[in-house]
Amino acid sequence: MSLLYEKRDHIAYLTLNRPEAHNAVDPETVLELVAAWEDYRDDEDLRCIILTGTGNESFCAGADLAKLIPLFTGARQPETDADRKIQADPAISMRAFLRDFDLFKPVVAAVNGNAIAGGFELLYAADIRVASENARFGLQEVKWAIFPAGGSTVRLPRQIPYAHAMEMLLTGELIDAGQALQWGFVNRVVPQDRLMEAAQQYAEIIVKNGPLAIQNVKRAVLETIGMPLKDGLNREMELAIPVFLSRDAQEGPRAFKEKRTPVFKGA
Repeated sequence: MSLLYEKRDHIAYLTLNRPEAHNAVDPETVLELVAAWEDYRDDEDLRCIILTGTGNESFCAGADLAKLIPLFTGARQPETDADRKIQADPAISMRAFLRDFDLFKPVVAAVNGNAIAGGFELLYAADIRVASENARFGLQEVKWAIFPAGGSTVRLPRQIPYAHAMEMLLTGELIDAGQALQWGFVNRVVPQDRLMEAAQQYAEIIVKNGPLAIQNVKRAVLETIGMPLKDGLNREMELAIPVFLSRDAQEGPRAFKEKRTPVFKGA
């Protein structure tokens, strides 16, 4: 299978599984990714997801240059059902890379190797990013006369300083994990054999928190980041009120007072 999707203890595990192609996303993987993201979004038992890739070399090399990109440019005619679905609706691929997909549940990325082009763009939607020491990051689209249309010109300058973003966008050169950490694109850099452990630690902390509070906090950040201050504060309050009125908001302080672990229901 080109994608592995598992669920355990409120955590989903999503693994890109095409190591022979550097975990590049082909048409079949696009459809599997969309289905997995939708399932994670809709499954009320899931509270966090860990996204990673198979192997020690590549997290994701982005869209498959032999199978997916040619469908968009017209250089390849559809051959499979997946090909035909994507050519009929190219926006499907954007949802696979979380460009046009509303997801307010947390995403933790365990970057096990190179995250390039669409693989790098996929990380924009990750809330916490842990990278292995050998990971590299970059947008090489301009080297092949392609536009990085997975959100790079909009999202990247909002996530790292402008000059660094433009360096990556205009040169197409890769940066290493240490540089990504220095620029604030990743949270931690760890040895390869500790990568999933570090990602798991973040996920286990998150799933113990109030699910409704977590989702509305993330939603508030995403929806207000480009708003004028007053509008942003108003929207924040709109999202905060239902959290304060939830049963979980009663359970949290009660558990604190009773010196016990809270039991949150997400309601």
